[in-house]
Amino acid sequence: MLQKFSFTLLLATTLFLQACANIPKESRVAHDPLESYNRSISGFNNAIDKAIMKPVAKGYKAVTPDLVENGIGNVFTNIGEIPDFVNNLLQLQLKDSATSAGRFLINSTLGIYGIFDIASALGLDEKDEDFGQTLGKWGVGNGPYFVLPFLGPSTIRDTAGVAVDLSLDPLKELNPDETRYWLYALRLVHTRAGLLNATEFLDDAALDPYVFLRESYLLQRESAILDGALPDTSDEEADLFSD
Repeated sequence: MLQKFSFTLLLATTLFLQACANIPKESRVAHDPLESYNRSISGFNNAIDKAIMKPVAKGYKAVTPDLVENGIGNVFTNIGEIPDFVNNLLQLQLKDSATSAGRFLINSTLGIYGIFDIASALGLDEKDEDFGQTLGKWGVGNGPYFVLPFLGPSTIRDTAGVAVDLSLDPLKELNPDETRYWLYALRLVHTRAGLLNATEFLDDAALDPYVFLRESYLLQRESAILDGALPDTSDEEADLFSD
């Protein structure tokens, strides 16, 4: 789930500002009835991040050449093509499912186990999907906002989807166990390193980081379910003003 949350700072900021500008406060907090619990877990996650994850990610970024870092990211993206394929298929997006399968085959062979993203150079762009999005496409609502220990922002729906996504993760089939655990750790550190600029912005910004992450996450997830379109808040505003 963490890698699915590594959206760009620009997108997160745009969506957050849109939310604050267009949606009244009463509506923004309605989807967070567990705020007290969520803030506690967010505080725990932030403490772990500042003490361990952020320093490790900075060290990784400092010692890893860009070419190597790109290769590592490409390998993990290639591994993710398998759950992408399954979720696109479950959403009846047959063309995107075929694209995910084609990307995996091309990058696993010509790209040397995914180190090089040959498929993108050939015009086959990644079709990133997860089971939370699949549930959303089939009409399952978000449910309350829910912060997971260690993993961060989620919803009740997306939390249920995590178990399915983990079952589709090819890394779980690797043996011995030590190799699998090292790769899990590398993927986590690599993903965290990609978020350094965003979190440093949050540290410096004069806003509530919890609210920023909550609104950015919820709007980004809705946008993902809409295949990149920005959520339309006009109906929600109209309902509120009519009360």
